[in-house]
Amino acid sequence: MSDETYPGDLRYHPEHDWVRVDGDEATFGVTWFAQDALGEVVYYDPPAVGDSVTAGSSYGELESVKAVSDIIAPAGGEVIAVNDAVGDTPELVNNDPYGAGWLIKVRLSSASELDALMDEPAYRQYLAGLAG
Repeated sequence: MSDETYPGDLRYHPEHDWVRVDGDEATFGVTWFAQDALGEVVYYDPPAVGDSVTAGSSYGELESVKAVSDIIAPAGGEVIAVNDAVGDTPELVNNDPYGAGWLIKVRLSSASELDALMDEPAYRQYLAGLAG
């Protein structure tokens, strides 16, 4: 398992999903908090390349030894890549949630949707509120 981190260059969704933006493309994944809550991830059910995802809606599932959890899109767009390595080795989500454990890449339909997401300090404050 990786150590608890929340990189400062990411934006965060309240459902514990992150987005890394590069121009009009974005990479999505789940946060350290999400993978920790799930436990050992054993299966990844991704969307297909070419599918559309909608901000705030499920785009796939992660299954752990504890539960099946929907993965929520932090922003909307067209799926341009799926991390097949996670399909083959689901524990990448636990070991490296912000690196090798990324889930999909999307061509964003509306960059303004990112404005609704939290930055790292706001997400940490949000997590503290959940714990309290």
